[in-house]
Amino acid sequence: MIKRSLKVVAETVSARNDMTPFAGVNIEGVTIDSRKIAAGNLFVPLIGEHVDGHKYVVESIKKGAAAALWQKDVPNPPQDLPILIVDDCLKALQELARQYRKELPIRVVGITGSNGKTTAKDMTAALLSLKYKVQKTEGNFNNHIGLPLTVLSLKEDTEVAVLEMGMSGRGEIEFLTKLACPDAVVITNIGESHLLDLGSREAIAEAKLEILQGLKDGGLAVLHGDEPLLMERIHQFKRNVEVQTFGRNETNDLYPTEITQLQQGSQFKINASDIEFELPVLGTHNIMNALASMLIARYFSIPYEELNRGLKGIKLTNMRMELVEGRHGEKIINDAYNASPTSVMAAIELVANLQGYDRRILVLGDMLELGPQEEQYHLQVGENLHPDKIDLVFTYGTLGKQIAKGAAKRLGEQRVFAFTDKQSLIKELEPHLSDNTLVLVKASRGMKLEEIVKALQK
Repeated sequence: MIKRSLKVVAETVSARNDMTPFAGVNIEGVTIDSRKIAAGNLFVPLIGEHVDGHKYVVESIKKGAAAALWQKDVPNPPQDLPILIVDDCLKALQELARQYRKELPIRVVGITGSNGKTTAKDMTAALLSLKYKVQKTEGNFNNHIGLPLTVLSLKEDTEVAVLEMGMSGRGEIEFLTKLACPDAVVITNIGESHLLDLGSREAIAEAKLEILQGLKDGGLAVLHGDEPLLMERIHQFKRNVEVQTFGRNETNDLYPTEITQLQQGSQFKINASDIEFELPVLGTHNIMNALASMLIARYFSIPYEELNRGLKGIKLTNMRMELVEGRHGEKIINDAYNASPTSVMAAIELVANLQGYDRRILVLGDMLELGPQEEQYHLQVGENLHPDKIDLVFTYGTLGKQIAKGAAKRLGEQRVFAFTDKQSLIKELEPHLSDNTLVLVKASRGMKLEEIVKALQK
C-alpha cells in the first residue's frame, strides 16, 4: 500500500494549507471508512447522500490515522491536527491514486463487460498468480471511488494488478482506465445491463470500449469475438493495439473444440492445445470467461500446461454459479449476485443440460435496469424455456410476473408459480425438493434472492 511522507502527499493533492509543522509525518494506506482505521492511515472524508465523512475526521485521528483530508468548502476544520485542506476530497483521492500508479513498477490488467467481469477477474488473477505476485480488485471496488482505493492498496512489490472496471454511464470506464493505465484489457461481453442508462446495446458496446482509451500503446485487447458490436467498433477507439479474440466460433483466436458439463464443473478442449482443461465452475459462459483469462495469461508468458493447474484451483466470488446443498439434499446453483437476459439464459441453458437430475426447478427474480423494454425482456425469458428440460418455475418480484407469464405459455400454468413474498415462495417450493432436484436461483442483486438459498439450507 502507499507509503509516503505527508509533505509528498500534500504536494500531490495540492493542499491549500501550510503542512510544515507536520512535514515529518508519514502515511501508510488510505481509507474512507472511519470504522476501519489502521495505524498510519490517511483518512479521506467523502460527502455522501446521508453521511458526511468530515464528522469523523477527529475521531479517525484519535484512532490512529496519521492525517486526514478536509474539503475547503466544509466549515470549521480542526486546528493543530495533520489536516490537508483540498478543493475536493474525492478528486484528491483520485489524483493520489493516479500518481501512485505512475510510480509503481507494475503491470496492470483491466477487465470490464456487461456480464462475467468479476468472474474473469478472479480467473485471470488465479492464472497470473502461477508466475507473478498478483493483487486484484476486492469486492465491488470497481468504480470511481473503489478503483482508486484499490490502486492505493497495491504493495510496491506486487508485479501484476488485475483491476475490475464497472460503470453506470458513458465516460466512467474512460476515467478508470486512464487512471489505471493498463497493459492489457478484457471485455467479456456486451449484454443488456445499463440499458436504462445508455438506451441501446450499441451504446453499451461503445461505453465498454472506452477501456481502450487508457491502454498502453501496443498493449493487448482481449475481446469476445462473437460479438459484432465490439468487432465493428474496436479500431474507432484505439488503433495501436494487439487484438485477440475468444468465443464459441472458429473465427476466434481461442475457442473450445469440445465441452463436457459435469455436476461440479466443466471439462473442455481448445483449438490451441491438446490438453483437456478442468474448470471447477459451472456453465459454458464461464468457459468463455476462462478463455479470456487464458489469453491474458499466455500474453504474460504462462504455458498452457501451467494454466490447467491454475484453472483447477479457481475459486470465485460467492453467489456466482455457486453450487450448494439444501437441507432436503437438493443441489442449488446460487447465482443471485446479478442478472441480465443474457446471463439468465446462459444459466438456464446449463440447468437444462446438466445430467443426473430427475427434476429441474428455476427460481428467477427481477432483472433490473433494463429500460423501457424491461417487461418484454422478462417475458422472453419465460417464452424461451423448453418444457421437456425445465420442470417448474418460481418467480419473485413485479417483473418476475412477466417471466411467469411467458413460462406459462410454454410449460402450462400448473407448472409456474409467481410471488411477491419470499416466505410464500419458499413454502410453496419446499414440497418439490428432494435429493435428485436441481434448483437455479438467479436475479439482480437488488432482489436479494440469496435469502431464499439460505432458507433452503437451514
